[in-house]
Amino acid sequence: MQDGYELLDSGGFQKLERFGAVVLSRPCAQAVWQPRLPKGDWQRATAAFFRDGGNQWRGRERLPATWEIEVDGSRFRLSSTDFGHLGIFPEQRETWKRLRELGAAYAKAQGRPARALNLFAYSGGSTLAAARGGAEVCHVDASKGMVDWARQNAALNGLEDRPIRWIVDDVTKFLERELRRERRYDLIILDPPSYGRGAKGEVFKIENDLPPLLDLLGRLLSDQPLGVLLSCHTPELTPIALHHLLLQAFGARGGSLEHGEMLLRGGPDVLPVPSGSYCRWLTPPA
Repeated sequence: MQDGYELLDSGGFQKLERFGAVVLSRPCAQAVWQPRLPKGDWQRATAAFFRDGGNQWRGRERLPATWEIEVDGSRFRLSSTDFGHLGIFPEQRETWKRLRELGAAYAKAQGRPARALNLFAYSGGSTLAAARGGAEVCHVDASKGMVDWARQNAALNGLEDRPIRWIVDDVTKFLERELRRERRYDLIILDPPSYGRGAKGEVFKIENDLPPLLDLLGRLLSDQPLGVLLSCHTPELTPIALHHLLLQAFGARGGSLEHGEMLLRGGPDVLPVPSGSYCRWLTPPA
């Protein structure tokens, strides 16, 4: 079966991607190089999104209201949004693979499912992966619409009966309540926005709020933690910056750190596109 996502080309500050049968051209600030494919291939895209003169789709009427694709064995419902997003971030594919592997290894070593917490969880790609790996998942996002979208994705994958808690709330306020309830988690996943608002208008600014958030998460880790997987799309927070944050927050507990760039990938002759940074603090079970 053909994979549901493929990077076709990039350059000229745009990226050309295939989502199932739909081909889209969307902004890509990192693509300062020249496109490889001829202009005609780009012009045949189903639709294009631009930010010049304000966010706008060209050819949006040619897009289905919703459509489904399968990526690495998980199904996603997609829909065009006014911000150019579709309901999936394919650069997280390596993270999803690791989550499936880590959850399965933890259950085998500890004799119980890992308790996973997915924050700023969007449409649930990491929630699906963790659940497929056998983890019990708490999915948290401030947007009710996004949580509903994630639940639909879970149903598409036959995971609606898995132990997943669906929470619509401001992340920090929810975590403070979890601390008072003395709940603990073995695995924490977070992909915070550069700037966001909570369910009741709470403001999140990553440069100010990420360090205290990591401190709070440290107090929510179990006695047998599996790790913390942090990613973001904020240009100033490079892989080294994320490494230093997790080193200070969790390094004294042992374990190991790995960091790098998230990449969108296509065929062997397609240039990978850097699409954010990640760092993972892991204490894999023996």
